[in-house]
Amino acid sequence: MEPDLNQKTGKWMNYAAWIIAFFLLTYWFEGYLNKKENPNQNPSSHYTGQGAIEVELTRNRQGHYVTNGRINSRIVTFLLDTGATHVSIPEHIAQGLGLRYGESFPVGTANGTVTVYSTNIERLEIGDITLTNVRANINPHMQQDSILLGMSALKRIEFSQRGNILTLRQYN
Repeated sequence: MEPDLNQKTGKWMNYAAWIIAFFLLTYWFEGYLNKKENPNQNPSSHYTGQGAIEVELTRNRQGHYVTNGRINSRIVTFLLDTGATHVSIPEHIAQGLGLRYGESFPVGTANGTVTVYSTNIERLEIGDITLTNVRANINPHMQQDSILLGMSALKRIEFSQRGNILTLRQYN
């Protein structure tokens, strides 16, 4: 005896519901993990009475300050690195941003000496903090999907840490 059409439809609807539930759970869990890695996905700004713009960043579970921002109006992810002399951009991200390659030169990294290319960022933004004409390096040896926000950008703003919060401050 063959199952009737209603039984077959019900069985397929059950499969579809499980598949949809699986994809929704995967989507939620991925968002949850991204939020743990980068708790500053949409950094907000506020203005102080001293005419400064402040952005507060929360430390992630590894103890790093990671935030979304923009380079030349395109969304990117920054990892703040006070030990880096310049902003260091992985080559695959630099190509996506259309950054120009300048002179090549060697730099010392945690993984040894590598050759990088100089470049210039016309506009770098974190929240309402905006920096223009920032010196940077294109690093073909970096594989990560975040940009090291080094001192060529950080020296142009004030920053202070208290507990798990890093406050970036730009004076007008």
